Amino acid sequence: MWWHMLRIDAHQHFWQFDKERHAWINDAMHAIQKDFMPPDLQPVLQQNNVDGCVLVQVDQTEEENTFQLNNAARFDFIKGVVGWIDLQANNVEERLQYYQQFKKMKGFRHILQGETDRALMLKPAFKHGISLLNKYNYTYDILIFPDQLQYAYELVKSFPGQRFVIDHIAKPYIKDHKTDEWRNDMFLFKSCANVYCKISGMVTEADWMNWKYEDFVTCLDVVTETFGTKRIMFGSDWPVCLVAASYERMTGIVQQYFSSFSKDEQADFFGNNAIQFYNL
Repeated sequence: MWWHMLRIDAHQHFWQFDKERHAWINDAMHAIQKDFMPPDLQPVLQQNNVDGCVLVQVDQTEEENTFQLNNAARFDFIKGVVGWIDLQANNVEERLQYYQQFKKMKGFRHILQGETDRALMLKPAFKHGISLLNKYNYTYDILIFPDQLQYAYELVKSFPGQRFVIDHIAKPYIKDHKTDEWRNDMFLFKSCANVYCKISGMVTEADWMNWKYEDFVTCLDVVTETFGTKRIMFGSDWPVCLVAASYERMTGIVQQYFSSFSKDEQADFFGNNAIQFYNL
């Protein structure tokens, strides 16, 4: 079915499960309360004709960077790492310089969705950290819930030269069919050429046991209309997606949706855009 093109999974994770450190993986998510490491993902990518992936941080520590960079150094299919640094720290530039030695370190993210201060990203110290990323050719992954989209818009407008990507289409409330406000806020990004969007993490925002393809079409329409086919990328969010769908079923959603698009557009979505954005 697939002609030859490079396929990249732009969003996945590894962890050695720790009940306290990974408290967000609650008992409802028991399917993923265990270790997930590169040898677990490699055959899955091969079965799905995926050539490589971008590995994204889970813990907000620099030890996490060491752990993920070690994984990336050992396995060639891991093409890039999105790590974590304290963007508000006084020594943020020193840390950015330190990571220059690791060619697979491509960018950073902060778990903004979990912050009590919903507008943390607009604090001067945070913005100072963001202002330094471009100098070292680093990207920034925006992980938020819909209530933070307007703050994210304000952030990205302040740094038109910085490459940003919105993770998981900003997690619209698919299960509750409440996406109107999300849609209006997403449309703001139409004019932001520096902002991409990962079409990932959708199944976990739907009804895990009872979702169907139709549940996602409206959201996919909104994102495609907002970002066009040059600023969207495929991500699995494996292994988190496993609470709601196998890798195959989850990819089936976007394969079905984009099947009517041109081969070039599909090649962009499934690989080229991630390669360009993350400089893989």
